[in-house]
Amino acid sequence: MSDHSKRPRHGHRNPDQAATDSSEKISGPSDRQMRFEKAALALAEARRRNRIEDDLPPSNGADLGCGCPIVVEGRRDREALEALGFTGPIELVNRGWNTGRLVAYLHDTYGTRNPVDGDAAIILLMDWDRTGGRLQRQLRERLESLDVRIDSETRRMLSIAMKPEGKTVEMLIAFSDKLRPLIDSTDSF
Repeated sequence: MSDHSKRPRHGHRNPDQAATDSSEKISGPSDRQMRFEKAALALAEARRRNRIEDDLPPSNGADLGCGCPIVVEGRRDREALEALGFTGPIELVNRGWNTGRLVAYLHDTYGTRNPVDGDAAIILLMDWDRTGGRLQRQLRERLESLDVRIDSETRRMLSIAMKPEGKTVEMLIAFSDKLRPLIDSTDSF
């Protein structure tokens, strides 16, 4: 009998291996839950920075926001963030302007550093697909050439944590019932 006849045919798995794989999936917290928790942490920090200080009641002991704008591709992306409790400025790339005009507007409106916390002036949150990556890189390079500090960490964390569920910001709305409580537990305002 040749060595090839002992191997499972393409597309067929060894039954012993399948049993091992399924038992590994049963124990411990699900991979999806851990990924959602990581996404929620990144979104909670972005939401805290995005929040405008005036939106908070004076007696609230939560971390004050600093009005850091989030730049997303389109209207549905903004709606997804609003469903997750974002209340601060959300700017759209798709507004009929060329890139140069958008970059000039963002620079003139928000400056190079956030005036409240001295950190990044803008959070760039493009989709984590190929087009979104290209747009993220293009905007980041153009804004950084004007000495504007950019936060790309939220996008990086979401691209890792949420990639199996989708590659767009707008798809977050489908998971808002699971993400919103996790975000609220970290960023309660």
